[in-house]
Amino acid sequence: MAFQKAVKGTALIGGGAIATVFGLSQFSQYRNKHGTFVHAQAAEAVTVPIKNDFPTREQQILALKTTSEFDVLVIGGGATGCGCALDAVTRGLKTALLERDDFSSGTSSRSTKLIHGGVRYLQKAIMKLDFEQYKMVKEALEERANLLEIAPHLSAPLPIMLPVYKWWQLPYYWFGIKLYDIVAGSQCLKSSYVLSKSRALELFPMLRKDELVGAIVYYDGQHNDARMNLAIALTAARYGAATANYAEVLRLLKTTDPASGKQRVCGVRCRDVLTGQEFDVKAKCVINATGPFTDSVRKMDDQEVPNICQPSAGVHIVMPGYYSPDNMGLLDPATSDGRVIFFLPWEKMTIAGTTDSPTDVTSHPIPTEEDINFILNEVRNYLSVDVEVRRGDVLAAWSGIRPLVTDPNSKDTQSISRNHVVTISDSGLVTIAGGKWTTYRAMAQDTIDAAIQAHDLKAGSSKTVGLQLQGAEDWSPTLYIRLVQDYGLESEVAQHLASTYGDKAFEVAKIAQVTGKRWPIVGKRLVSEFPYIEAEVVYGVKEYARTAVDMISRRTRLAFLNVQAAEEALPRIVDIMAKELNWSEQKKKEEFEAAKKFLYYEMGYKVKSDQLADSSEISLGPSDIERYKKRFHMFDKDKKGFITILDVQRVLESISVQIAENTLHDILNEVDLNKNGQVELNEFLQLMSAIQKGHVSGSRLAVLMKTAEENLRQRGVISVDRSGGGL
Repeated sequence: MAFQKAVKGTALIGGGAIATVFGLSQFSQYRNKHGTFVHAQAAEAVTVPIKNDFPTREQQILALKTTSEFDVLVIGGGATGCGCALDAVTRGLKTALLERDDFSSGTSSRSTKLIHGGVRYLQKAIMKLDFEQYKMVKEALEERANLLEIAPHLSAPLPIMLPVYKWWQLPYYWFGIKLYDIVAGSQCLKSSYVLSKSRALELFPMLRKDELVGAIVYYDGQHNDARMNLAIALTAARYGAATANYAEVLRLLKTTDPASGKQRVCGVRCRDVLTGQEFDVKAKCVINATGPFTDSVRKMDDQEVPNICQPSAGVHIVMPGYYSPDNMGLLDPATSDGRVIFFLPWEKMTIAGTTDSPTDVTSHPIPTEEDINFILNEVRNYLSVDVEVRRGDVLAAWSGIRPLVTDPNSKDTQSISRNHVVTISDSGLVTIAGGKWTTYRAMAQDTIDAAIQAHDLKAGSSKTVGLQLQGAEDWSPTLYIRLVQDYGLESEVAQHLASTYGDKAFEVAKIAQVTGKRWPIVGKRLVSEFPYIEAEVVYGVKEYARTAVDMISRRTRLAFLNVQAAEEALPRIVDIMAKELNWSEQKKKEEFEAAKKFLYYEMGYKVKSDQLADSSEISLGPSDIERYKKRFHMFDKDKKGFITILDVQRVLESISVQIAENTLHDILNEVDLNKNGQVELNEFLQLMSAIQKGHVSGSRLAVLMKTAEENLRQRGVISVDRSGGGL
């Protein structure tokens, strides 16, 4: 009864305020009602022919070298840069794009994976009567609808729950969320709604029950960010843009304008990172779309120009899927320091983030232990006491750098909105900075509009609203069934291929290897617990992947889901890529080491050994120490004080169990802190102590040794699969 009264009161309190704001959205709603018609018209208006396939990287490099002059040259292969290339080429402009690393290797692959308008930005717009913030949210909600339409295989609506723990918050949050629906207009994904306490716990059973009043559920979009970025790049390439990853801009080229006598940017000197070869690329207009590196490119143009970017680091962590329901996210609207934390299901795991703190610009941002623990503490505040939130359950962690546009003297990055700005220098360099993932298309449209005007380029209006991206054309929600029926793929693998490649999933299935089993017929997995198959590595090379890091982080998302699984898949990935790209043994070794370094520093693997090292003070009781010593000495028969692969093999053979030597090496290496090829008693006790404290979970060595001890009596089977444990 009290709950019903609160809801009625909420409606009365919020009704008048909503009516006041309603008028702001009328014009936009009128436009939105005609959204489908506009989308169809825009897509049909593209007169540039699209190729059935995209060129090879070698063909793209040749086009960059041999084209006398492009109309538009974009620097930067993130979402915005690729969006600019797609916008320009579909207007009929001769377009090039250069990316010094891989497509989406920076911020665009390290997001919260949401396609959203920004609930917190709307709150600021209302509280501060900031019409610019309101317009940004409105634009983002329109772009959210478009993105869900043009890449349905890579994106989908996601319900997000906002739990309420004080009665007075119910009308406050309900009002804000209803405004979010109203601003979206007819492009609202689904209407938000209020839940009672019992219903909220039914949908999100992990939620903390104490003092829970109820919850509000609203809808935003979610996507596979790196694959979405790649889809934009591949679509631009199919329309004729000369796009190349691993092509670094060394300096800007300039010429003197005979009419004005001023220096004008006319192209770039670049280097093919893979071959070391340097060459010039000429263009009428050069666009700087380099995200956090915006100012470094601007300073190539003018050393004295002041900075316009204030970078902010956002850390995310990934935890096992059991931490959240499969189809419901969670929003913490007010963390202990005023930030917002999302807790979302993603790729059958749980993603939590983000933090927001000033940082230096770097190509290799590293997540900090402080940020990881901040997120874990906030998660603990909202989950039931029955759910033990363990540090050891962090499967991966990463940091992304937001390219916020601000006054260089500002120190509070949380007060900065995500608005974008387009600037044109005296020499004609066009810079697009700021913004957010969701609005990449609108940002690209504004940038190309400005470039056309500033450089007197001959082109019409933007054609990208409603323009379907790579894989979307013949995709349907049931496409995966055809993959199962026609090729004999596992259902989970087929669903993964369909949601990753869309209608191009058939191309991957065609090259999938026969397993030699009754079922599945084709599709050898790279690691047992993830649906990625070996054929994706071959196809990934076609999609311009040129390093092992490209493959584990952006063609597949293994590194973002579980760094131990990614490391386990590395040898096979390197072998397949070596065959496709004709790598030498030395090159294979270099790629393997570079990928391990990436996992160790940028994806949070380093914290695993740090957690063990930090647990050097062994907090075990005397009985526990004695029990674990006895278990250790069962393997260390010679009382050496350490165990090696040979010791483990001997025990396993005695109970008729065989495990591959390379697997055993990996298992011991997870615990071998000083990397001397053996696990010492102290290291083993540190491991067991860390497990008891929750700092480490899912250690295969701990599971193996415990199971071996039991099996010496019972003669059972030992499993060495990961139990879902993390870093």
